Amino acid sequence: MNLHSYYRKSKLYDIRDRQYLYIPFLNPKNMIYSLLLILLFQPSAENTGIFENTLDIGEVRHEGSVLYDDESGEYVLSGSGANMWGTEDEFRYVWRSIQGDFILRAEVEFIGEGTDPHRKIGWTVRNSLDPGSPMVNAALHGDGLASLQYRREQGGVTQENASSDSMPDIIQLMRVGDTFIMGTAKKGEPLKMVELTDLTLRNEVFAGIYICAHNADVVEKARFRNVRIVKPAPEDLVAYRQFLPSRMEVLDIASGTRKILFESAHSVQAPNWTSDGEKLIYNSNGYLYTYSFSDGEIARLNTGSVISNNNDHVISLDGKMLGISSSVDNASTIFMLPVDGSDEPKRVTLPDAGHSYLHGISPDNSTVIFTGNRNGKYDLFAADVETGKETQLTDTDGLDDGSEYSPDGKYIYFNSNRTGRMHLWRMKADGSDKEQLTFHDDYNDWFPHISPDGKWIAFLSFGTDVDSGDHPFYKHVTLRLMPVDGSEEPRIIAYVYGGQGTINTPSWSPDSKKIAFVSNTAPL
Repeated sequence: MNLHSYYRKSKLYDIRDRQYLYIPFLNPKNMIYSLLLILLFQPSAENTGIFENTLDIGEVRHEGSVLYDDESGEYVLSGSGANMWGTEDEFRYVWRSIQGDFILRAEVEFIGEGTDPHRKIGWTVRNSLDPGSPMVNAALHGDGLASLQYRREQGGVTQENASSDSMPDIIQLMRVGDTFIMGTAKKGEPLKMVELTDLTLRNEVFAGIYICAHNADVVEKARFRNVRIVKPAPEDLVAYRQFLPSRMEVLDIASGTRKILFESAHSVQAPNWTSDGEKLIYNSNGYLYTYSFSDGEIARLNTGSVISNNNDHVISLDGKMLGISSSVDNASTIFMLPVDGSDEPKRVTLPDAGHSYLHGISPDNSTVIFTGNRNGKYDLFAADVETGKETQLTDTDGLDDGSEYSPDGKYIYFNSNRTGRMHLWRMKADGSDKEQLTFHDDYNDWFPHISPDGKWIAFLSFGTDVDSGDHPFYKHVTLRLMPVDGSEEPRIIAYVYGGQGTINTPSWSPDSKKIAFVSNTAPL
């Protein structure tokens, strides 16, 4: 009997609650197993961040270690080990237990030139902490090989599905039942997938990052950044009625570092960055809230009796006004109010005109632009803030959405599926001279947001698994970036599990260096 099997049968330790349950000291053999389990599953003295523990698997000659930086979220692993292959593995492991389907993702890199070209880093998922456990291993080798390795049975021989990718920076491992999918990419590029079907691991597994030196006498090092563990939405989740918890994140564009500001059991959506750089404004359950960067305080923003707000809210370019969309008589209606809140927001559009979903405010605060349901379809409209008079800007059989002014007010950027897929477009502020900006790939692109310095567009991209006219919750999406004139192809700046609510509204920091967004995960 191995230790993990004994743990499962005697239920000595509940990993999820980190507490000991019943320890049967009925005979010396049980006593030995119990003491070993206590040592094995106690929380690590090392800071392991989002993981539960760290240890060496197998009879390594040199003890490994992990250094975790709370501020950057970066892990540095040191480890030895002869190999992760054959019938047994030796490596340094940083792990947590997880049940059911999952998505594991990280940016990875070796530190130093290394000794053996077959040293390995990546994600590994295992039935137990035994060296010969059935497992799946999404591996990057020192020579650049990326491969999905696996062992089907206890003590069985390791097998491999190699990827066409080489020297990736991103490694993702996803479980869907008995199917495991490895995705790898050089940072900024789409993930290349390798799939393994019909591998039966336990529902509850150990999952984590690792390093193997592939040389028993050597200690190697590696860095892991933007490490994320995600539980995807269950198949029976009812869209727009049931919601996953949320993570409010900030991405530094230059470094690529992502930081989770807070997590919420509620559906949190669409962060706006105030022009003074001090707060985010976001929506949740019909209300608007502020998050303060200085102390992490969350407070409700006063919108008076307007309390059915959706995720279409915009801060004016001068930072003084806030535009919101809220349900009135079952129609999304636009209001304006001071950015600090008001008991009496000013209504701009009328509910009986049809749904009006706000996306932009002109630089002089005189005009709002929005997606309006008029005459049985959705087009872009402008409305005078004082009079409510509407002007139609687009007229197409497809869907036009996500309109936003450039900082100088000369252009309106928007997304449209008038040519088949959802792509980014721009036009002059009066609706003339429409030009398509994205058309190089099969993504469906939504919500173009122009940086305050007027140089860049950040936007959300869905894959081909989503209809061009839809932007649902809980999908594999990417945040992408390109120059405002579309002169360069977009590059991926973040790989995200999210979608609806991730970046519906302008969310650039005032200095154009960071972006706030929302990602999602079911409870781990």
